Amino acid sequence: MPPRKRPSYHHGDLRGALIETALELIAEQGVQGFSMAEASRRLGVAVSAPYRHFADRDELLLAVSVRAGELLVAAVTAERGGSAPEDRLVAVARGYVRFAARHRALFEVLFGSWSPDLERASQPVKEAFQSGAMALADGDPVAAESLGLAVAATAHGHAGLLHLGAFGTGEQAVDTAVRRAADATLALIAGRARLGASEG
Repeated sequence: MPPRKRPSYHHGDLRGALIETALELIAEQGVQGFSMAEASRRLGVAVSAPYRHFADRDELLLAVSVRAGELLVAAVTAERGGSAPEDRLVAVARGYVRFAARHRALFEVLFGSWSPDLERASQPVKEAFQSGAMALADGDPVAAESLGLAVAATAHGHAGLLHLGAFGTGEQAVDTAVRRAADATLALIAGRARLGASEG
């Protein structure tokens, strides 16, 4: 089925429309297949119009990365978990891997660049990992940062392995990657608890 065409753009927030159109094109064709000219055509504006808002393709891609970060935040915070800190951390890991599976091209865009804007956009994701970790670390910020980073690395690793085909293909592969990321998160939490008990 051909990609859904957005109605021609007439007036208003051209910058926002370009970002959303770029998201659609990247999701359909990947980053390499994206061009500002194609975004212009899809919106029905002159190919010169985007340059009033973005200096070049890279600047538009950076804005897309920021938007992808916002979508990742929404996916992570929407994942349902229990009220216990362990459950919250597991839910964040699951949401992270699920987003990577559902939006592979956007996930790759998100981690293909860095800027202060992107850092700010991704801050809520870091906070989601950190908040569950803080409760498990008895308020120790150093221990919380270490645990939160370990869980984030675990989730990111499972997302990468999923993209490499390590879990197979299709929905079963996604379910496997999500489940294993959750199991690995629980193992990290349990390992940290045992380490604390042995040091006590």
